[in-house]
Amino acid sequence: MGGEIMRCPRCGNEDPSWFYLGSKGWYCRRCVGFSRRLACEAEEPAVPELSEPLDPQLRLDYPLTPNQKQISDQLCELSETHDVLVDAVCGAGKTEIVMDCLRRRLRRGQRAAVAVARRQVVLELARRLADAFPNLSVIPVCQGYTKKTEADLIVCTTHQLYRYPHRFDLLILDEPDAFPYKGDPVLHGIARTSCRGQIVYTTATPDAELQGRVKAGTLRQLKLNRRPHGHDLTVPRVLIGPQFLLILQLYHWLKNKQKADKQALIFVPTIRGCHRLKVLFSMEFSCGELTSQSPDQDETLRKLRAKELQFCFATTVLERGVTIAGVDVCVMDADHGVFDEASLTQMIGRVGRSFACPDGDGLFLCRRRSEQVERCVKRLEEANADG
Repeated sequence: MGGEIMRCPRCGNEDPSWFYLGSKGWYCRRCVGFSRRLACEAEEPAVPELSEPLDPQLRLDYPLTPNQKQISDQLCELSETHDVLVDAVCGAGKTEIVMDCLRRRLRRGQRAAVAVARRQVVLELARRLADAFPNLSVIPVCQGYTKKTEADLIVCTTHQLYRYPHRFDLLILDEPDAFPYKGDPVLHGIARTSCRGQIVYTTATPDAELQGRVKAGTLRQLKLNRRPHGHDLTVPRVLIGPQFLLILQLYHWLKNKQKADKQALIFVPTIRGCHRLKVLFSMEFSCGELTSQSPDQDETLRKLRAKELQFCFATTVLERGVTIAGVDVCVMDADHGVFDEASLTQMIGRVGRSFACPDGDGLFLCRRRSEQVERCVKRLEEANADG
């Protein structure tokens, strides 16, 4: 390379150890999984502009609360010149808060997108945004949905942002602390390269990197600790015991939910454990299973929403972005190393999200005392006190 500093036009990599000299020139191996991209390729390819500004008609199921409206207005102003973190508790209405910001950008003929880490959340958000902007074309771009990749408003996984180099004037990056985006320098670089304007990060559990940027002054923060219905966040009960007693506790918990005709999500740390518990409890209850390996993820979610399934055993694929009204939550083996404070907070955050069912029940079943469980409970209690 002769001492020359190269930069990957896709992921922004400048580490020379990742570059390889092929038959057509140097290319970056760090992001080669997205197709080979030569280092000499132009960093800013021509992007077709909108032929004319759009006129988005924004329809919300409910008007923003005064707190939400204040955050929304501040976001519209700050995001004109700064990257912004919207730090709002689970169920605070982060999607609704960013909608006016999207509307204003699209009205000016600018391009905008919403990116999230996981496929199921893409499908959920695309549906909600299509309902909110009925006169716009809104499409999901993720696994199984890549035949059409252009629309007025794009909702995609962070992996799919590689399709849109230097495309967006505003990028809403939802749940940036979630796997697989968290800690992946390739996805971070692709997201940054896709946006020629400002990025708005939205999460209830900002990680150390985001918090560090706030402290350094490179990221503005807006905080909201109250859900629109005004009820407190559910703080889970914590039970500790040996495995056989935890399974017995789970059985009694599900039996009570069955009698009360309540739906429930049961989060399990591993795919294998999830399948075993689903098989065990299916002998008495109407149960589904949802993991990254489930072939029928969309159908299982449909059945949950239609109340055709009472209980669903799931891994962390359902911890974020998916709303099922009136659901209660149990986390099995909440002390497992797979779960951290953020994932526990997100899982219990599935409870009490709707106006019709603003409260609910949460249960953490643990084999031992756990620092991440204690931190999660403390975070929820503090948010309720601040709210």
